[in-house]
Amino acid sequence: MKRRFVRRLVPLVAAIAALTAIPTASAAQGGTPPRPPGSHRQFAVGPQYDSTHVYVEPGTEQAFAASWVATFGGTTIGPNATQVTPTPSRTLSELIISPVGTLSVFDYTTPVPYPFGTERTGWLVTDLDEAVRAARADGAAVTVAPFADPIGRDAVVQFPGGINAQLYVHTTPPSYPGLASVPENRLYLSPDAVNAFLRSYLAFTRGRVVSDDRRADGAAIGLPGTTYRLLRLTSGFGTTTVAVTDGHLPHPFGRELTGYGVPDLGATLKRAKDAGASVLWGPVSAGGRDSAMVRFPGGYIAEIHTGR
Repeated sequence: MKRRFVRRLVPLVAAIAALTAIPTASAAQGGTPPRPPGSHRQFAVGPQYDSTHVYVEPGTEQAFAASWVATFGGTTIGPNATQVTPTPSRTLSELIISPVGTLSVFDYTTPVPYPFGTERTGWLVTDLDEAVRAARADGAAVTVAPFADPIGRDAVVQFPGGINAQLYVHTTPPSYPGLASVPENRLYLSPDAVNAFLRSYLAFTRGRVVSDDRRADGAAIGLPGTTYRLLRLTSGFGTTTVAVTDGHLPHPFGRELTGYGVPDLGATLKRAKDAGASVLWGPVSAGGRDSAMVRFPGGYIAEIHTGR
């Protein structure tokens, strides 16, 4: 009896082993293995289409736009009263196209729906749905699912470290002139967050690290006599600087979103002050550049620099 049972059991075990070695129909026919991070195509269109999102104090949009154009030059489109969020809201929206970067300016006449106001930039992408899928695959979270706006579609993604960016496409593709100076997205991260951020951000943007200075001069971030880690990145979405710090930053460092390169810092600061802006820090020389922190009417804080 025992011998007959063994004879029946052996073929059964062999059959089970054979089945487990053969892919199932869904795996063999329909299952596509997940793509490695960053293996997707490039979604960037050009840095002149990547705008800093500027949320000004209510009622100050025109003063801000006039001050910015007087300082850097450029043209404006708008303002237009519109809704640019998926839930009801109202804002005066204006686009500033300047030689040092593009700005999307929002002057809300209603409360700002969450999480809008936390995104730093708007990036024009070649395909919104594909870009959203790629962002997820590259470790970013989609904090606002795709939605329609008056001139296209948008979504908001968040990279590790809490860095938010809005992705967008226009129904009619825009055409902006090239930039005299590509602005830099300025980020402040902790040592705990920077590695996860770099993996995700570089994979999605298909960017690379240009430099990694672990003893950068702290004078550049309001901390003379100290050092910090400074990374410079580049991609089709423009340039990015990452300051890795312990978070012990004096005001206004960390409040600025973008840095702007100019050929003559002194002349630029004079134009800015004449146009109603105030210099909050500097000028200071550190790390091969002269820089200052400037607050424009409406509350927007920018870093302005000359040099590398």
